[in-house]
Amino acid sequence: MASKKESKKYSHLQLKKQSVWEQTSPAEHKKIFSFNEDYKTFLKHAKTERLTVSYLVAQLKKNGFTLFSNQKSKTGDKLFLVFKEKVVFAWIVGKQKEQMVLIGSHSDSPRLDLKPLPLVEDSSMALFKTHYYGGIKKYHWVNTPLSLHGVVYTKAGKEITISLGEKDNEPVFIIPDLLPHLARQQYEKKVSNFIEGEQMMVVVGGIPIKDDDLQEKIKIAILEKLNKQYGVVEEDFVSAELSFVPQAQPKDVGFDASIIGAYGHDDGVCVYTSLQALLDCEKPNSTAVALFIDKEEIGSDGDTGAQSYVLRYFAEKYLTSINSKLSVDMFLSQANSLSADVTSGLNPNYKDAQDPTNVSLLGHGVSLEKYGGGGGKYSTNDASAKYMSFIRQILLTEKIMWQTGENGRVDLGGGGTIAKYFSRYGMSCVDIGPCVLGMHSPYELVSKADVYEAYRCYKAFFTKA
Repeated sequence: MASKKESKKYSHLQLKKQSVWEQTSPAEHKKIFSFNEDYKTFLKHAKTERLTVSYLVAQLKKNGFTLFSNQKSKTGDKLFLVFKEKVVFAWIVGKQKEQMVLIGSHSDSPRLDLKPLPLVEDSSMALFKTHYYGGIKKYHWVNTPLSLHGVVYTKAGKEITISLGEKDNEPVFIIPDLLPHLARQQYEKKVSNFIEGEQMMVVVGGIPIKDDDLQEKIKIAILEKLNKQYGVVEEDFVSAELSFVPQAQPKDVGFDASIIGAYGHDDGVCVYTSLQALLDCEKPNSTAVALFIDKEEIGSDGDTGAQSYVLRYFAEKYLTSINSKLSVDMFLSQANSLSADVTSGLNPNYKDAQDPTNVSLLGHGVSLEKYGGGGGKYSTNDASAKYMSFIRQILLTEKIMWQTGENGRVDLGGGGTIAKYFSRYGMSCVDIGPCVLGMHSPYELVSKADVYEAYRCYKAFFTKA
């Protein structure tokens, strides 16, 4: 066995893996815990992309940001722009106005959306039919208390906001599972179809209306209740965006309260930390832009997803506002960017899913990942060695605790982010964010230390990149 003296001789050659908690003082631990209290408050209020946008706008206004309306802008101006109620751009005009540093995160999380005509009556109950949004394990969502959020547009075009199930005095909603006594055949199914998509029907009522001439008495009773409370009729569901999300509130996990359990860490943790980084950014050299985008969980498609031309839309408006003659393509291609998204952490119950030498660990800092995707590096951006070095230098200079890895074993699968859609403009981009356990489940886990290091990382990027 080598002596301590001999071990130290070679210590500079190896990458030393230590948790943030080991490398920080009790005073710094207090900062970490304090920062995460506000993060938990954010998670309570931002369970859908619309609720997230409302939170973002309120915080931006509170911190001196002004709604952009095509006005001329100058160095130091703090501005924001909302696109179709689901995308937010927020920026501080830098000294180098024609140079942009961009951090993009996504505001959507897996959930259960209502079908166009969701309300049915069956087995003396009223139920809502759903269509799940994003990659989920369907069996996670049965027997789980759910809350309902979204908007409905009436025949007259009036927008009605619905939010029900979050408060203690409000009802919740449930998808009932089959009892184990009768589940022998169910146990023989593959996990992927243990619960079929069409079985994801949510119980919403059980009291029939008193009218012997009606056949669907409970359904009519629910429609009557919805009409009295919100002014909607059944046809209005066609012009609605309503979603069920887990009702459970964010809570500390463990005897030491070092972990947060909550719905929506993916990607709320990056939304919140990049927002706070921008709010705390002072006099950036390049224009610092935080983008909060929609639809990542379903491939970034649609008019509010990263595959749309919404980034060009912003660039054109911004360049006009600073009287720049730079082309949109040139402006975007020379930008530096981060795809702020989570990755999977090593789960002690399923260690075989990861390469043990290339996996992120809870509490070891923000995770810098050169690429994502699956076997063969499909559907991913692969950051250049030069850009990896550039980001690494920022992390090292600012003493930000970080790690690196991959999102699982090569042939098991993988996941995409918005990085590849930034890179199509020619801009440099890499994925960086905290690691998560139980990703895409109704209750994910993230380390408070990693949340804080993500904030420090994004703030350093805005000011140093």
